[in-house]
Amino acid sequence: MALSDHFREFRARLMRCVLALALAFVVAIVFRHALYDAVYDPYMQAQSKLPKGSTEATTSGAGAGLTMWLTLGGFAALVATAPYWLYQIWAFIVPGLYARERKMSRVFATIAGPLFILGVGLGYVTLPLGLEVLIGFNPDGITNLIDFNDYLQFFTRTLFVFGLAFNIPVFVVLLNAAGIVKGKALAAYRPWIVIGTFVFSAVATPSADPFTMTLMAVPMLVLFLLSEVIARVNDRRRASRSPNAGLSPEELSPL
Repeated sequence: MALSDHFREFRARLMRCVLALALAFVVAIVFRHALYDAVYDPYMQAQSKLPKGSTEATTSGAGAGLTMWLTLGGFAALVATAPYWLYQIWAFIVPGLYARERKMSRVFATIAGPLFILGVGLGYVTLPLGLEVLIGFNPDGITNLIDFNDYLQFFTRTLFVFGLAFNIPVFVVLLNAAGIVKGKALAAYRPWIVIGTFVFSAVATPSADPFTMTLMAVPMLVLFLLSEVIARVNDRRRASRSPNAGLSPEELSPL
């Protein structure tokens, strides 16, 4: 394709994404109260377990209410249309990939989505406990005022981190398929991977309690071990096809 044709295709796909986002935004505004209840529910659960008067949700500024609804609708539209605009990005890129790269991208698209949703779901379940622990650090007699717009940013960031964390092992498998990471290397660095996973979970989770950290770390470790098994199987299959497959210039072949 000529460069101008690429630009025209990019413009067409971009307009489709914008139209889908606009329609989803309108639907989200129509059902804004249901979305608000779903987002606000973790805070309500945490508030019910805290001493009365220890925390209160607020908004500040004359236009804070409008900003809240627009932000909530935009976030819901972005999440709801994610499969569509991600497909548009993939469809624009895939013609320039080799057959092997196309296969890898299809596998990634098939696995990454469900894992991301699983991570988001786990983050949503553990968020009330995280909020309870964080707000509980306030001394007695101090009321914690939470601006809803700040809470919405905290909510989205936490769920995104959980979803992204569950996709890290998928990237490991892709690196192995590309010949960058070996299964033996993963086994050699397994103790450090375990430590790094718990450190990452401690930093990424919204609260400082070990329960929430463990809920993120344990599934990640299981996925890491599964990715190591897949990498080892892939290395053996690659080696069976050719004695020198996957060897660096410094490694000795079996011959």
